[in-house]
Amino acid sequence: MKVIRDPIHGYIELDPLTLSIIDSPQMQRLRRLSQLGLSNLVYPGANHSRFEHCLGVMHLATMLTGKIDTVTEDEKEELRVAALLHDVGHGPYSHVTENLTKLYTRQHHEDVREILKKGELGEILSDNGLNPATIEDHIQGKTDMGKILNSEIDVDRMDYLVRDSHYTGVAFGLVDHVRLINEMKFYENNLVVNSGGVKAAESLLVSRFLMHPSVYYHHVSRIAETMFTRAVDDLIQKKSLNPFDLRKMDDSGLLEMIRNDEGYAGELAQRLDNRKLYKRALYVGFDEVGEGVLKHRKNIKRVEAEIAEEVGIEPESVLIDIPRNPEIAEMKALVKVKNRMLRLDEASHVVATLEQAHRDNWKMGVYTPTEYREAVGKAAKNFFEVKRTTKQFRLTEIEE
Repeated sequence: MKVIRDPIHGYIELDPLTLSIIDSPQMQRLRRLSQLGLSNLVYPGANHSRFEHCLGVMHLATMLTGKIDTVTEDEKEELRVAALLHDVGHGPYSHVTENLTKLYTRQHHEDVREILKKGELGEILSDNGLNPATIEDHIQGKTDMGKILNSEIDVDRMDYLVRDSHYTGVAFGLVDHVRLINEMKFYENNLVVNSGGVKAAESLLVSRFLMHPSVYYHHVSRIAETMFTRAVDDLIQKKSLNPFDLRKMDDSGLLEMIRNDEGYAGELAQRLDNRKLYKRALYVGFDEVGEGVLKHRKNIKRVEAEIAEEVGIEPESVLIDIPRNPEIAEMKALVKVKNRMLRLDEASHVVATLEQAHRDNWKMGVYTPTEYREAVGKAAKNFFEVKRTTKQFRLTEIEE
């Protein structure tokens, strides 16, 4: 047994099987995938990788299964391997390229069976009697054991919230994951939280709520990621890039392809390299545009072209970012209180109030170069029929 030092969890133990998996090319690629996409343009310290996150998830999964008597040693080994490999299907910059991968290949980052069956990784799993289909089922949360990795409250969330908070320096990742793990168990084939773990579960949801606008949906990150996505899409449209290759590439390889392009993608790469980002021409929430705006998610390029035509500029100078309808899956986590099974939002008033607050954080953006900002903003307001709302000032915005 070997140990490595992790800045979040301290020492993480590695047995011969996990060591051999870590040394495979498929796992080593994760060292070169940014965990937080382009968030380092906002938080300079946000340069951690999917690799270390996977080690952390494996560590927490091992802690949790070690406290459950009904789990066999073989099941513990399977879940440990699944935890280590749960992000092996990510493409460059993690979630930044995921929508493009799904659009062009119909593959989600959790669809990993083909990756697990091939090459050195496939040989390691086969030599140790591990079935790629079963490992994928665990990763996708289709098995009872897999709920530890992929469910309403899982060890994946526990690790990334604390880890992302640490590297960004945003002090919102205050999740008592040790307490939460100690209060989790299987009951009637469901992974549940004991009543003694409700406060720890609340801390996880509050942390996620605060991290969402501050880190995951920070407007600068969204602008940069939208620009990057369009650059990659441009390469795919020009057949310079095969979308099926994305899950084999790393951040630097894809970025170099974009930099070498002599057209639109190359222009965006130059802007990203020099942090000359597009600016917000419009940035509004549901209170100003209504939930009907979500219907435009399927026709974003058409809307961009229409706004650009009204302003008299090229369609590439208008980028629209409409995030999906916000959801808090963790609210459906089950809590065992006095032999009764309750949803977390039924057991906690704190959690029940977060759903509307989470929706209030939702923002859509229309981005454009600085010189077109005013004209594009006016055209976008007209197109989306933006309502006037009463401005609520924060104390930091009020000048003396």
